Amino acid sequence: MNREQKAVRALFKKLKRARLRPFPNHGEPVDAPDRQGVYVIHSPRRKNVRTVVHVGRTYRGTAGLRQRLKNHLHGASSFTNEFLKGHGRKLRSGYAFRCLAVRSARRRALLEFFAAGSLCPSHVGLSE
Repeated sequence: MNREQKAVRALFKKLKRARLRPFPNHGEPVDAPDRQGVYVIHSPRRKNVRTVVHVGRTYRGTAGLRQRLKNHLHGASSFTNEFLKGHGRKLRSGYAFRCLAVRSARRRALLEFFAAGSLCPSHVGLSE
């Protein structure tokens, strides 16, 4: 395993250990950094278990992770359009997220791909 692969695995471990944060009630701010990074959205708890429903990353924008998660809440993403039928506000009903700020655009991309393949393989066609 090369140095970059080790670095991505280390970032993945940090992302998995990041604090699980609930989506805020209407009118409350999203508790996420304004830096670029990677995030994981978890379903509401069912029988004490949460399922990963989405892994994503930020590409640009001044408000970084906070803005991207707000986009999901407001239905301004393909994830909310497809998974929640355009009703991003459903995220306020028990969904939660983890996030990790990552400065390097390349590392963000590699971490997103690694996390998606590891945490929600249906996104990459492995669940069938």
